[in-house]
Amino acid sequence: MLARIEKAKELAKEVMKIARNTILVKLRFLDIAIAEMDASCFEIETIATNGRGIFYNPFYILKSYNEERYVVMRDYLHMLLHCVFRHNLIGSILDTDLWDLACDVAVENIINELQEQSIFAKRQSKQLSEITRLKSKVKYLTAEKIYNFYLSEGLDDEQIARLRESFLADDHTIWYSPSEGNGNGNGEGEGKQGKGKGQQGQGQGQDGNGDGSSDSSQGFGGMSRQELEERWKQISEYVQADLESFSKQRGDTAGSLIQNIKEVNRERYDYTTFLKKFATMNEAMKINDDEFDYIFYTYGLKLYEKMPLVEPLEYKEIKQVKDFAIIIDTSGSVIGPEVQAFVQKTYNILKNEESFAKRFNLHIIQCDAEVQMDVKITSQEELDAYIKKMTLHGFGGTDFRPAFEYVNKLVADKEFTNLKGVIYFTDGYGVFPERKPDYETAFLFVRGDYDIPEVPAWAIKLVLDKEDLDNL
Repeated sequence: MLARIEKAKELAKEVMKIARNTILVKLRFLDIAIAEMDASCFEIETIATNGRGIFYNPFYILKSYNEERYVVMRDYLHMLLHCVFRHNLIGSILDTDLWDLACDVAVENIINELQEQSIFAKRQSKQLSEITRLKSKVKYLTAEKIYNFYLSEGLDDEQIARLRESFLADDHTIWYSPSEGNGNGNGEGEGKQGKGKGQQGQGQGQDGNGDGSSDSSQGFGGMSRQELEERWKQISEYVQADLESFSKQRGDTAGSLIQNIKEVNRERYDYTTFLKKFATMNEAMKINDDEFDYIFYTYGLKLYEKMPLVEPLEYKEIKQVKDFAIIIDTSGSVIGPEVQAFVQKTYNILKNEESFAKRFNLHIIQCDAEVQMDVKITSQEELDAYIKKMTLHGFGGTDFRPAFEYVNKLVADKEFTNLKGVIYFTDGYGVFPERKPDYETAFLFVRGDYDIPEVPAWAIKLVLDKEDLDNL
């Protein structure tokens, strides 16, 4: 029995080495990703990765290889792509089963489009109808967009399980494990991944190195989750750069791969932090903890009984947004619900008195090819009233210049005492001013099914997802 196990381990190791080398030769842009992860035997039913290594059951590998020659190569690539796109390093997910399906669909679609015979698998034919349906509904098949689409469809557990059968390659249970195994010199490891969620236990890792670590700890051993995510971000950016030359050689067969990797590597924006860039120093009625001396304060309470020696400072200088302008593009191409979501999002941030002055001077301007409406808001109450009855006006062509001319006039008429900036919510298809205004300007776009245009060099380009606006 032991001899049979050792023989299986030896043969499975060779199969995994063949898979690794095949991908390295055929898809050389993944060389850095391949080099970072070693594959090792582990007490697991199938095959899995946590970003630190690839773990596999030797008997499962041999069975798969015997039944279908190229399927192990495909599964190996499948897991590498999960890591490159950081699918395994997720944050908060409402439905993990749906996320598992979306991730598998995304990477399988990419593998199909690569059209490599050495990674062909029979399951491709079963995937065709669902991928065709998704492409008619979702422009870019990234895991995030597929997940949101499936979420909107309201798939039940049976539908998810049926769909995943055609795309399943690896076990994702280890992605959600609260702790991940580190082997020791005897090949023993903690955090064995069982079948199904929530079945993490202790197990025997076979390939101990005898030097205080197991194979599974190589490459990313000892890294925290944050360090692991940062490392895969670096790898992903390297792969993206290398793909430029690859895509020229392969034509459009790497289209989905490039789109996925651009999506995962794009800069993420925090709209709240962005708005704070337009803040100025103001005094606020707030205890200044930085200048408050707790020693004298508590000493007085102790010495004189409820009589502090030093009263806390009641005012503190903090950065707050006071003068501000929001311009809403109300041309025919801008979608009303997105405009309302944007204003609602801004409204929720403005409610935070820590960052925004209690009395402020906010102008909300609607403009298509000309200024349609300007509403001045100076208090929380006025903002509440505006949100409740807000209606859009215009729906003509798009020209950004009239709005800037109008704001410049407001500045000249002393309507603004210290205008720090303007945010222009638009889809970007219009005529930009030729000269930079005297205040900072940001053009805010919502990522959708259109190509986001470039903005002038003097402007800030801010791109949000629809999910960012929905997450109010």
